[in-house]
This record gives sequence, structure tokens and C-alpha cells, in this order.
Amino acid sequence: MFPMVTGFINYGQQTIRAARYIGQSFIITLSHTNRLPVTIQYPYEKSITSERFRGRIHFEFDKCIACEVCVRVCPIDLPVVDWRFERDIKKKQLLNYSIDFGVCIFCGNCVEYCPTNCLSMTEEYELSTYDRHELNYNQIALGRLPMSVIGDYTIQTVMNSTQIKLDKDKSLDSRTITDY
Repeated sequence: MFPMVTGFINYGQQTIRAARYIGQSFIITLSHTNRLPVTIQYPYEKSITSERFRGRIHFEFDKCIACEVCVRVCPIDLPVVDWRFERDIKKKQLLNYSIDFGVCIFCGNCVEYCPTNCLSMTEEYELSTYDRHELNYNQIALGRLPMSVIGDYTIQTVMNSTQIKLDKDKSLDSRTITDY
């Protein structure tokens, strides 16, 4: 008879625990009903990327010294650097630089370790094509700066919820400072 009583007690505890979990999940569901939808109508609305967003790589040909640090720090040895040694000036001369964005993992190591800062990350994230060979960018394609989402008048920009909160906090901070 004693094991039967402990069985009922365990069953009662499990029932209470299950009811508590269902209640907690119901409360979470109700808390989400007051939130606004976050759907973005993509081609016509674009979200503003964060400050440290790692998009397409921009390359400045004139700054590059062909040291190949970007190739050595890349986990997949992706950048292709062609150069020749100029004996009269005793320096490397860069001939060609290319990156295949179909293989790139956008880790940012090449940008981080470049000694001359000739590589930088842009806000461009629309790299989709129908042919994977179009993702192989040479120094001319890498040198083009993308159009900023903010500067394009045909597209309505949408702020992320974190950016909206930061803007509200900044406005509240400025209001409290001027009130004192």
C-alpha cells in the first residue's frame, strides 16, 4: 500500500509540473501578441545593416603591397594574389587580385590582418546570381563601392528593433540631460 501512495504523490507532482510549464508557455505566447510584426517587403524595403556587418569585401588596388597576408590568414586560402618581383625597385608589383564569393565564408580575417588596410567590409549582402562563376570578383569588381541602402531613394529603409531601442534610449538620455 505504501508504494501505491508514493506513486500517487509522484503522479500529482508531475501533473503540477506539466500544468506549470503549459502556463508559462501560454504567458510567453500572450506576451508576444502585443508586439508589432517584423515582416519586411524585401525588394521595396531593406533593413539597415549593423555597424560591424560583414558583407562583400572592398579592395583598393593602389594600397596593396602583395604581401599575401590575406591568403595566409584565410581559413580556406581563398584570395588569389598574382604578383611579380620588380628587380630595379626591389618590390613586388601586384598584377591581379581576386576573391570567389561562392566559396568565401565572410570571416573577416583578411580585412583584420591586412597591414595596409586595402581590404574592407561593405554593407552589400545581395550577391545572389544564377551562375556561380559570376561570384568570382577580380580587382575591378572588388574596387567598386556599393550603393548605400540609406542613399537609395527608391527603397524604404527599415530599422532593426535593436536600432529603434537605441534611438529611443538616446533621445531619452538627451531629454533627461537638458531637463537638469
